[in-house]
Amino acid sequence: MDVREFNDPAQLQELRPAWSTLLEQTAGASFFQTLDWLEVYWRHYGQSQRLRVIVTFDQGEPSGILPLVVRREPTKLGHVKFLTYPLDYWGSYYGPIGPRPQETLERGLAYLHSSAVRRDWDVLELRWVGGTNEALAQTEAAVQALQLPIERSLLDSSGLVALAGTWDDYLAQRTSKWRNNLRRSQRRLAERGARYVRYRTDGQNVVDPRWEYFDACLRIAQASWQSNSTDGTTLSHASIQPFLRDLHATAAKCGGIDLNLLFLEDEPIAFAYNYHYRGNVFGLRAGYDATACRDGVGNVLYAHIIEDAYQRGDWRYDMGPGSLELKRYFLDETLPLYRLSCFQPLSLRQQLLRWKRRRDARRQPERPAK
Repeated sequence: MDVREFNDPAQLQELRPAWSTLLEQTAGASFFQTLDWLEVYWRHYGQSQRLRVIVTFDQGEPSGILPLVVRREPTKLGHVKFLTYPLDYWGSYYGPIGPRPQETLERGLAYLHSSAVRRDWDVLELRWVGGTNEALAQTEAAVQALQLPIERSLLDSSGLVALAGTWDDYLAQRTSKWRNNLRRSQRRLAERGARYVRYRTDGQNVVDPRWEYFDACLRIAQASWQSNSTDGTTLSHASIQPFLRDLHATAAKCGGIDLNLLFLEDEPIAFAYNYHYRGNVFGLRAGYDATACRDGVGNVLYAHIIEDAYQRGDWRYDMGPGSLELKRYFLDETLPLYRLSCFQPLSLRQQLLRWKRRRDARRQPERPAK
């Protein structure tokens, strides 16, 4: 057979070597497309979902991987089962794994829509499609090749620093007022003994989780506005603590941690907790203790991160969705993130959902709750 489906996470271990090899060949791959991410995510959030990982083969060897899940979600029109990617709003974008993503998606979807395969979803909805314009075009082409009805809608947007050229080139693209304000903040903090620390694991030489750094991020988050947040997504929120700690330990082993701290008189006052994969950095959460210092600590920390990223040879710093207005002075571009939905034309509920989304989009772009 040239296509095989995996539903048990334990079975994915036999795919680990091929998964790693194919991910290295995936354009713009992120930490969230690693098998390590999927395994930890599934341990904490997989109970209410069904795993459907589709693997394509060429001459007996894996040639592409299409990780999907079936999620039952509430809507104002009742519960709907969505077949989608396993990102769940933690990262920015997702897609097939391997050097030929459009082919992998076409073959995977053709398999899922064949008469011999059980259909356990209502709506095929590929979320967090973006990354590049090419990725969006390839995804749309793959769905259209199967003659499936397709509806594209904006899901969110993420802020990017392209890391092209040099740090000096980057600074030259900012306004003189912004550069002067940054230098002033840097000078004031330097006079007070500010110190920047970046801790990154590479999966080979560095595997220490450095829990003291992780705990420092939590303390800062608890001292910031995040302690009053009730949406359950902040770094310090108790509902996601077990998951983030488990993922931190795993990311240390596989080389995915990118943790940044700004110290003032040896006390941590600002943090940016990131993940990275082969020079692609994603900013998960960030914050600072405003009671300790207000001398532009957030801007100074971001400037340290970006300057150091240039020196390391990173190619992208994805500052993540949300708070784009606060990040705008650092961004090179804003990346739109889409969902491609295939609503059944004969389903009244699905067509009502389709109409509702169109109406909401006319009012304002939807923002995910998480």
